[in-house]
Amino acid sequence: MIYLDNSATTYPKPPAVRAAVVRAMTRYGANPGRSGYAMSMDTARAVYDCRRAAAEFFGAKGPQCVVFTPSCTQSLNMVLKGVLRPGDHVVVTDLEHNAVMRPLEALRARGVTVSVAAVTPGDSDATLEAFRRALGPNTRLVVCTQASNVCGIRVPVERIAALCHAYGVKLCVDAAQSAGLIPIDLTESGIDYLCCPGHKALFGLMGTGLLLLRDPEAPLDTLIEGGTGTQSARLTQPEDPPERYESGTLNVPGILALREGLRFVARRGPETLWQEEARKADRLYRQLEQIPGVKLCTASPVPPDFVPVLAFNLQGLESEAVGAALAARGAAVRCGLHCAPMAHRKLGTEHGAVRVSPGPFTTREQLDTFARWVRELSAQHRR
Repeated sequence: MIYLDNSATTYPKPPAVRAAVVRAMTRYGANPGRSGYAMSMDTARAVYDCRRAAAEFFGAKGPQCVVFTPSCTQSLNMVLKGVLRPGDHVVVTDLEHNAVMRPLEALRARGVTVSVAAVTPGDSDATLEAFRRALGPNTRLVVCTQASNVCGIRVPVERIAALCHAYGVKLCVDAAQSAGLIPIDLTESGIDYLCCPGHKALFGLMGTGLLLLRDPEAPLDTLIEGGTGTQSARLTQPEDPPERYESGTLNVPGILALREGLRFVARRGPETLWQEEARKADRLYRQLEQIPGVKLCTASPVPPDFVPVLAFNLQGLESEAVGAALAARGAAVRCGLHCAPMAHRKLGTEHGAVRVSPGPFTTREQLDTFARWVRELSAQHRR
């Protein structure tokens, strides 16, 4: 199989990540923070080590700023529903995933209003001006992806953060396609809430995520309440993070695997991984643009304006048909709307597209073979 669906989840995982899962099931099988015996305490220390490593990796003030979640989607829901109240206004980009737009649609029914600011690829000034125009007196929050999951377009979140703070507005960033590729420093960037998946470019397991808080004392209502292993005599939820936002038993195997994923990325360097994968995406892009009938959705996805994700269509074929034909040959790509219909409307691909996203283990030979398969498919269709 030629795996080119790393935007959905990275595969394969580094050997150390796989080994961490086995280690979690053998050496760290107890519930952390719930008991005083050795295995429970060892597990709690191992979980804390990942929390500390994540805080260091993303430039947070400390481990208390790191909340473990089941997904980036839940992290986003925690922020949206923990910050916004009836009468509040929120601004988003025109590239957002349904992980942002569906919670906001639910909040519309409760009196929250939403404005959309257009992203101009490669023109940060125009993008920033669109956000400036969208802000209003009751804007409480700006939520934006750092990079589109459909086509890799990068959004200038650091400049948007400075704009938000000038207007007294909080910024929440969806780093689903950027965490682990684009270097992010929570303190320097000005991002207030950073939402990350564990299973994409951080190389952890599916079912893991992070919410990073720039200010751990900033008020954020809870999405879930329950047992935390602390202050158990009280019926009210603890006030201090991270326990305030981590009710129930943590996903210890996922967290320990994420620790190894963070170590893998830190050793290689996010920017190095970004540049390497961008060269692979550009190599494939240059081959696809020479194939009759192929319509690429953007310019080549190279830094600094893109992360390594490219989207294309084959004239006269639905994207799902192209994906099925490529799957029959042995290629794994993602087709359709990618849970981001607003981004597809922006690109003029309302019926979907074929998304290709190489990873660190993708070889040049695999990319060349994939391009050959697309060329064959195009020729067959044109006959």
